Amino acid sequence: MIVPVYLTGMLAGLGLIIAIGAQNAFVLRQGLRGEHVFAVCLACAASDAALIALGVAGFGRIIAALPWLDPVMRYGGAAFLLWYGARSLRAALGSDAALRVSGAGRPAALGPTLLACLAITWLNPHVYLDTVILLGSISTQFPGQALEFGAGAISGSFLFFFTLGYGAARLRPLFARPSAWRVLELAIALIMWAIALKLVISA
Repeated sequence: MIVPVYLTGMLAGLGLIIAIGAQNAFVLRQGLRGEHVFAVCLACAASDAALIALGVAGFGRIIAALPWLDPVMRYGGAAFLLWYGARSLRAALGSDAALRVSGAGRPAALGPTLLACLAITWLNPHVYLDTVILLGSISTQFPGQALEFGAGAISGSFLFFFTLGYGAARLRPLFARPSAWRVLELAIALIMWAIALKLVISA
């Protein structure tokens, strides 16, 4: 029964993260630019792994018992997403130099890139809902096999982020045109703002 539970966890994890969101849009952008792809994918997958492990360990009940944590994460995450969306919009409307494909310009530094990646990941309350609470709750349906379920979900996260990050390279010929980069940056801005609005409205 270990393999079916493991696959169930993997499918559940993939089902929750495959939708386009702030984190996925960021990974896609880095993959297209070819900047710090491994580090960004690893940061996202490792963050998910830590949160899934906490959920499987029952930490979701602790979060549910801290009512002050939700508004802090909600409004903090919304503020960051609004700022990052404005940054992407400025890139979409800015000079061609900000939209060049990897190798044509100076890449962003690793530190700021990872900080932005971690902020998008850890300041989004939906990440906790999907990983800690929802996957943690599902894992309780498999008494004695919660670890196998969690391992499957974590594997799904690593599979998804590294596939997205490195698979984006196939789209680089399309994004050799500045107009395509403008459309991508605009789409990222709209995604960030839509998620921020949803966080505030659902408060």
